[in-house]
Amino acid sequence: MNVEVTLEGGVARIFLNRPEKSNALTADVLNQLLSNVRAIENQPQIRAVIIGGNGKAFCGGADVRELSALSQANAGAFVERIHNVCQAIRELPVPVLARLHGAVIGAGLEIAAACDLRIAAKGTKFAMPEVKLGIPSVVEAALLPRLMGAGRAAWLVLTGEAIDAQRAYEWGLVEEVSSDLDASVEKVLKSLLSAERDALAAQKRLLQLWEEAPLAVSVPQSVEAFSRSLAGGNTISSRLKGKQN
Repeated sequence: MNVEVTLEGGVARIFLNRPEKSNALTADVLNQLLSNVRAIENQPQIRAVIIGGNGKAFCGGADVRELSALSQANAGAFVERIHNVCQAIRELPVPVLARLHGAVIGAGLEIAAACDLRIAAKGTKFAMPEVKLGIPSVVEAALLPRLMGAGRAAWLVLTGEAIDAQRAYEWGLVEEVSSDLDASVEKVLKSLLSAERDALAAQKRLLQLWEEAPLAVSVPQSVEAFSRSLAGGNTISSRLKGKQN
């Protein structure tokens, strides 16, 4: 299979599994990825998701052969598959952590951007080289200005040049750069698993609301979400006592 999935300890690990092709994305890989993401959506035992890649790279972008076969007639369907995967990741009710190493390129970077948190190994390279192929960066590349700011996102998509992990961290594209990637991932997972699943789901929804909605909408909806979290007599005091016990 081109996508490998393991479920353990409340964590789903979804790994691209074309190491001989730098985990390049084909229509089949994207379909498998979408199917696996959607399959865990309604599994209450899952409390966090890690998306990574086997081999020497997270994802080298769209498969060159697949890109070469695109035309005006079929290009839209291919990038729609990328969008569907990213949208499914964003719709998961649990935090999604991107485990990044090697190369994170093009559509691979869009998938990483769709995750909630991103940790990169030292030496990881990030690039959006589509303009060098005569096409624009599209779909979830639209998340980049929200993560990095307009100017830095413009630098990536207009020059097509790669940046290293340290610059990606300084620009806000990743949250951490690590010399021990797995240890860093496990540390973040520990924090995520210590929180309540429903609270994380509510917070994730609010984060996405805050991306686009004005304060006049964000603040009242945040207040409503806070009140809903205390429904059914689940007071903050009782939860604190439960943790102390």
